[in-house]
This record gives sequence, structure tokens and C-alpha cells, in this order.
Amino acid sequence: MAAWILLVEDNEANVLLTLAVLEREGYEIRVAGCAEEALERLKAERPGLILMDIQLPGQDGLSLTRQLKADPATRSIPIVALTAHAMDGHRELAIAAGCAGYISKPIDVNTFGSLVRGYMAQSQYAKTPREPASSPTRASARPRSV
Repeated sequence: MAAWILLVEDNEANVLLTLAVLEREGYEIRVAGCAEEALERLKAERPGLILMDIQLPGQDGLSLTRQLKADPATRSIPIVALTAHAMDGHRELAIAAGCAGYISKPIDVNTFGSLVRGYMAQSQYAKTPREPASSPTRASARPRSV
């Protein structure tokens, strides 16, 4: 099975851009539009990496990160904060919550894939990405309405 990434993001434009970049890199992306949806997905299987938006509807991303890092079943999955909150102190808050890193939005499409590849290399769940699809399908990966 190819490496896959759980994208926890509620903004459809951000989802579509992230999918476009990472599918081109050969990654399978599964999307959760809120913390509850992410927890449901994690009950069934483990991703190689979680890209976590900080500002989510309901439970925020930092709170969810702390919850996942406290759980022995999910604590070893690297989590990277993916957020528009690029002000002083936000990086430190993300790292303190348990994030392995911090990527500011809007993402730089020229460097985002290599940044993600570096974080995937830290994961015990990661495998080599599959060959990029010539025409990726995105319909099944869109977040549900919340």
C-alpha cells in the first residue's frame, strides 16, 4: 500500500490545492473536515502523516493534536500544523502541542511536496509514495459539509 496522508482541513480551497500538490508527488490523501471525522478515520487505520489545520470547526487542531499525542495508538504519527496563523508564537504553540513541524498557508506549491516528504521520512507508517496519477480523482476526498 502506498503512503497516505490525513489532511484535517475544513476549507475546500485549501483541500483542493493540497490535493493537487501532494497527489502530483504520488501521495494518497484522505480528508477529514473536522476533529470528529479525523478521529473516526484514525480508528480504522494509521496514516504516514497528519497535516493539521489549527482553526477547525468545533475542536481546534491544537487540542486534537494534544489528544492524539496523549493516545498510545496515535502518538507516533507525525503531525504537522498547516495553518494561516503565521504570527509570532504560533509555531511554538504548535510544537508545544506535539506537532513535528509547522507549515504556513498559503502553501508554496514549489516547496510543499519536499517539506511533506521530509516529514513522511520520520513516520513508522510511511511507505514509498506511489507513482503520480496522470489524472487524480478528487471527488471522494472532499470534506463533508459541516
